[in-house]
Amino acid sequence: MDAPGFTASLVAGGVAGAAVDLILFPLDTIKTRLQSPQGFNQAGGFRGIYAGVPSAAIGSFPNAAAFFLTYEYVKSLLHTDSTSHFRPMKHMLAASTGEVVACLIRVPSEVVKQRAQVSASSKTLQIFSTILSEEGIQGLYRGYKSTVLREIPFSLVQFPLWESLKVALQLQSLHLWMWLRQGSCWQRLFAGVFPRMAAISMGGFIFLGAYDQTRSLLLEVGRKSP
Repeated sequence: MDAPGFTASLVAGGVAGAAVDLILFPLDTIKTRLQSPQGFNQAGGFRGIYAGVPSAAIGSFPNAAAFFLTYEYVKSLLHTDSTSHFRPMKHMLAASTGEVVACLIRVPSEVVKQRAQVSASSKTLQIFSTILSEEGIQGLYRGYKSTVLREIPFSLVQFPLWESLKVALQLQSLHLWMWLRQGSCWQRLFAGVFPRMAAISMGGFIFLGAYDQTRSLLLEVGRKSP
């Protein structure tokens, strides 16, 4: 991957991740509280729906940037002809590798964020310090393997389809991602299904739409620069 492509993927991925996480954070909070064993109202109800947003804000940019940077880099390493039947395999491998790398950032951020969402009276930094003091680094990576195993199957299906349909139908990923994500929500979470469906649909529009548009803009600016 050349320097302009590296920078474009890094910045565009970060912008996309920050945009979708911050815009849809209230829906994520409601979904998390609906799933809480203590019940929606006891977990905070509609109070403090931005509890935990500092963790999301800090983690979203590097998380998405790491994913797309890895995704584009692995794609650039695996050279295949545009008509090759191995192109879907390239996208599967690139997306899977991206998920493994991104989860190194995503999981600690999610652990802190989710605990803050169901304990609205606690501060994000306080929760982070408590986890480190009581559970150590392992506490921040609780659920890492299950998160990776959850994310990879979606990426194995979604990214080859996204890449193939973009070429075949000349559609922007903005529209494709919504269609792909809506079809996968049945096997996600049952409690809080409506907020999650809304977040998935709108998140698809924002996430890959922001990534594609930002990356294209940065590459265009790079080409025009002397």
